[in-house]
Amino acid sequence: MASTFANRRDAGRTLAGLLTGLRARHDVVVLALPRGGVPVAFEVATALEAPLDVFIVRKLGVPGHEELAMGAIASGGVCVLNDGIITSHGITPAVVEQAIARESAELERRARLYREGRPLVSVREATALLVDDGLATGSTMRAAVQAARAQGAASVVIAVPVGAAETCRELASIADTLTCARTPAYFRSVGEWYADFAQTTDDEVRALLAAAGAR
Repeated sequence: MASTFANRRDAGRTLAGLLTGLRARHDVVVLALPRGGVPVAFEVATALEAPLDVFIVRKLGVPGHEELAMGAIASGGVCVLNDGIITSHGITPAVVEQAIARESAELERRARLYREGRPLVSVREATALLVDDGLATGSTMRAAVQAARAQGAASVVIAVPVGAAETCRELASIADTLTCARTPAYFRSVGEWYADFAQTTDDEVRALLAAAGAR
């Protein structure tokens, strides 16, 4: 199967071309879901002349099948659980709590590392533009939407280069707007739509945030 995007930066430039209506608006804040969403969001923020920050959300993986999300947590104490997956896999409340504790520690670590003491850019009364490198189950993005609304965003926009059609439909119902560059009929994973889907490192995230801040 041919890939759609060369890499995340390429995907970001494609996505930015679909968001020109938000360009140079003073109320738009681009929030990247790290780590993979940061290179995409960097290109979007550059094209839109908007500030960029990370919006840290951690997936709660099913034990033994970590890629399958049973929920997610986000900055601000937001926790979203997929009761269907939890029930079907026989996951106990204790296991869920252990996952929340583990991922909360990683969320705090990343907040300290990426922001280097800077507070999250305020989204109060702003248009929060949430960007990731793709949507599979959508649990991470769902938590991000709830967290942005809890922090007072006037509107929430989801933007991704590629996503499962059903997931995009579901998330469109909780966002003010959703833009997805590609919704392939046959979707197995986000990575298959990228020629280069190497893991984004912490150093890359910090470098891109620094470059965006300097701009």
